[in-house]
Amino acid sequence: MDYLNLGRSGLRVFRACLGTMNFGTGHGLAASDEATAGRVIDAFLETGGTFIDTADLYHRGETEEIVGRALKGRREHVVLATKGAMPVGAEGRGLSRRHLTRALDASLRRLGTDHIDLYQCHQWDPATPIEETMATLDGFVRQGKVRYLGCSNFTATQIVESQWAAAQAGGTPFVSLQPQYSLVQRVIEAEVLPACERHGLGTVVYGTLGGGVLTGRYRRGEAPDPDSRMGRLLGRSMPGARGWATSLLNDRNLGIAEELVKVAAGLGADPSQVALAWVARRPGVTSVLLGPRSVEQLRSNLAAFDLDLPEEAAARLDEVSRLDLGPMDGSFFHLAPRGNLAHR
Repeated sequence: MDYLNLGRSGLRVFRACLGTMNFGTGHGLAASDEATAGRVIDAFLETGGTFIDTADLYHRGETEEIVGRALKGRREHVVLATKGAMPVGAEGRGLSRRHLTRALDASLRRLGTDHIDLYQCHQWDPATPIEETMATLDGFVRQGKVRYLGCSNFTATQIVESQWAAAQAGGTPFVSLQPQYSLVQRVIEAEVLPACERHGLGTVVYGTLGGGVLTGRYRRGEAPDPDSRMGRLLGRSMPGARGWATSLLNDRNLGIAEELVKVAAGLGADPSQVALAWVARRPGVTSVLLGPRSVEQLRSNLAAFDLDLPEEAAARLDEVSRLDLGPMDGSFFHLAPRGNLAHR
């Protein structure tokens, strides 16, 4: 499997990134206990994988602790990424200097390391000036606590504002974005991917199986298995969980999944593998986040990167999942801000 430079940086990352959101017991859904998580991490490293992503939010810090213990004695062989901004216990939230400083120190402690290779803002904070955020992050780099900076779930405008703020201060810019991207979620193609290309950000895409819709387990006109992820979400008392599941199990998405199942059958592959292979070959994608709960799922996911997806099959999936994004010439992203930010 290939390694690629992450954005306009010298940081080389594995094309598959091991996501760890399923490691822990804090959210009440099916997840991996510490012993299983350790086996998944071992298997990933044994295949040559080097890129692992986590966040302080996951299972209220438990995930970072699990990852830290699993990497003890081999931390130097891993590109370790984590994220901050979300509330963890009583620690507040946001991208202020106060919160990020506390969040980073807590992540370092839980991960058992003295530095983070890629520290990412988990989401935009409208209550904090972006100049304050970028200055704070630059300070982390200068202190040696962080090597590279990234963001997650930012819009195109927010990416441009962040890079502009870093350039104006002579500070450290973002080198990556972690956005949602799949056959059922292609909206980033309109503005976000062009902004990333123009302003030097690689992408580490997540949600590539569409919340499980692209596994082939769900069919139009059929209620989800109660033991499936969607079945469990629909059975929960939380309106937000039920609403999220219902929004994913719409007619359009299930139609895409049906075509995916047909394409996969023709290739003798699993629908999940074809969905991952489609994302991995898309322009602008640097690395694909995997979210396995077991070694078996990890191995199946990794096989997707060796899957030969014929052009005809890819074209069928492109067509059935295509969004009407309207006329776009991308001119906004080819207007570099003052200071020639585009070449930083």
